[in-house]
Amino acid sequence: MRVIFMGTPEFSVPVLDALHGGHEIVGVWSQPPRPAGRGKAPRKTPVHARAEELGLRVHTPESLRDPAAQAEVAAAQAEVAVVVAYGLILPQAVLDLPRAGCLNIHASLLPRWRGAAPIQRAIMAGDQETGVCIMRMEAGLDTGPVLLRAATPIAPQETAADLHDRLSQMGADLILRALAHLPDLVPVPQPAESVTYAAKIDKTEARIDWTLPAPEVDRRIRGLSPFPGAWTQIGAERVKLLRSRLAPGGGRPGEVLAGFTIACGEGAAEVLEAQREGRRPMPAAEVLKGLALPDRL
Repeated sequence: MRVIFMGTPEFSVPVLDALHGGHEIVGVWSQPPRPAGRGKAPRKTPVHARAEELGLRVHTPESLRDPAAQAEVAAAQAEVAVVVAYGLILPQAVLDLPRAGCLNIHASLLPRWRGAAPIQRAIMAGDQETGVCIMRMEAGLDTGPVLLRAATPIAPQETAADLHDRLSQMGADLILRALAHLPDLVPVPQPAESVTYAAKIDKTEARIDWTLPAPEVDRRIRGLSPFPGAWTQIGAERVKLLRSRLAPGGGRPGEVLAGFTIACGEGAAEVLEAQREGRRPMPAAEVLKGLALPDRL
């Protein structure tokens, strides 16, 4: 098929690669380069960079509400648009352009976790499973009918980074199935009574509150890993906590029990991987060789 691809972050790249292997990509849309790094030089998005490696034409409008930007989409004469973590709103004028519509790859089992951060929110909420949906896009936020879905369990020690990579590949596989059988797929409306929203992660959520129950602390550490990264203050240093698990024992909230096991409001959590300021992520045992924990965090 003649496909328009719209995506921005690393999550979208495996989907672009999968489509490139079997379809004619007539244009790639990604968010514009943004200042990044210490020098704040403009940096192309992962999708932009990969598309150029594949020799594909890339469009980077600031908005798709502008008539000139919409004309570029129309000029591609695509049969279908595949959208995954693009980050810009598609107005109805754009949604109506491809003959077979615009298909969105969403990293949750809709209608649960519509919105910006479905992977993180699923882990933080303690969901036992999540998955990927192929949805026919409408003007509303992730409201469209679902064409295909695939579920996967969330492992007890899985981080958002782990789940991100697995769901990205699942999305790539599922969109190929959807395009191969598109005329035969029956859109299933989302049940209104099961809707939840995955609000964008606020950095204020990242500081660990050791008065919370251990399961909630553990899920927050894993759900915010690697970005923005849950953290705790140790002396004058902010240390990111990247992996954890529940541990036996208990005590006053924040009390260091043994190694990097910390008492919570109920129970305890063991930090398995952490990152000191200006350093790479390391196993907790390595971090503790150069960092003395106080009696209580």
